[in-house]
Amino acid sequence: MKKLKIGIIGCGNISSIYMENCQKFPHLELMACADLDVSRAQLQAEKFGVPRACSVEELLSDPAIELVINLTIPKAHASVCIQALEAGKHVYTEKPLAVTREEGKQILETAKKYNLLVGSAPDTFLGAGIQTAINLIEQGEIGVPIGTSAFMICRGHEHWHPDPAFYYDVGGGPMFDMGPYYLTALVALLGPIKRISGSTRISYQERTVLSTPKAGTKIEVATPTHISGVIDFASGVIGSITTSFDAFGGTSLPPIEIYGSEGTLLVPDPNTFGGPVKIRKRDENEFKEVPLAYGYSQNNRGLGVADMAKAILEGGKYRANSELAYHVLEAMHGFHDSSDSGKHYIMESTCERPESVSLELHA
Repeated sequence: MKKLKIGIIGCGNISSIYMENCQKFPHLELMACADLDVSRAQLQAEKFGVPRACSVEELLSDPAIELVINLTIPKAHASVCIQALEAGKHVYTEKPLAVTREEGKQILETAKKYNLLVGSAPDTFLGAGIQTAINLIEQGEIGVPIGTSAFMICRGHEHWHPDPAFYYDVGGGPMFDMGPYYLTALVALLGPIKRISGSTRISYQERTVLSTPKAGTKIEVATPTHISGVIDFASGVIGSITTSFDAFGGTSLPPIEIYGSEGTLLVPDPNTFGGPVKIRKRDENEFKEVPLAYGYSQNNRGLGVADMAKAILEGGKYRANSELAYHVLEAMHGFHDSSDSGKHYIMESTCERPESVSLELHA
């Protein structure tokens, strides 16, 4: 089997699961890892058996590496993606594709210029949970989809994160932090978005860090922390979404519900790969759990890389692609723009609903 040679840039916490999982796919060959702090790259290379640790410049100049996995901080996503593309390498980046729409467009234009592919997390929608839900919709188990609702509600990251200030800066907030998981899942389930309306607020102008090592530090909040919106899908489905860092005590609301003409579907947390998936058909009194139809139910981050690599090696489409990632990026900005303007935000971009997974991606 031909292997695609890959390198990882960014050796922070998220790199561990990528290094572990990428070496499980027989068509991927992890050649090197790099970080601004080369010593951190060396530690990760030793831990996961990566052949080479080096500087970012050395990795990008290595002609053997064909695809770069970009695991840098969001503010660096665009610049690293563009550097990798200009070095003649395909790119797969952690979410979001970029911080601004302008940066996202620049990535897509650069990839087109060099005839290269760009992919982006999240790839959780390729997991067993959401793929089982997609399968049920495609089989007509809930009839014609009519509406959907999604909820990501928590009390804020200052309660647990060691350095949470960036979550409350411009480009942060619950929509840009968790919105990629929810919106990507919704597009995978129901297709592209046509227009958006949103309302946003900053509920607390200042946050106090309660976690170590910065307990007691004050954070000035510069981005909305409670966002509610309405989504009009191109298919005619109408959805609602709420993302919040302002709710104390948790919530009993499901992550995603889909309402159809013949039943209601409960979709699992889109930040995970597994279940449970539950359905309640017309005239039934209770929800019933549905067995998962696919095998990826653990923390399978890197699945999108494996799918993209097959497309590079064999041709064809891949699912966690740049058009989907940009569409989600634009939608996240759309909620904020709608609230600021008091008008609907009309989407400029569109994308294809990703094909459902019918085969094991590592086969």
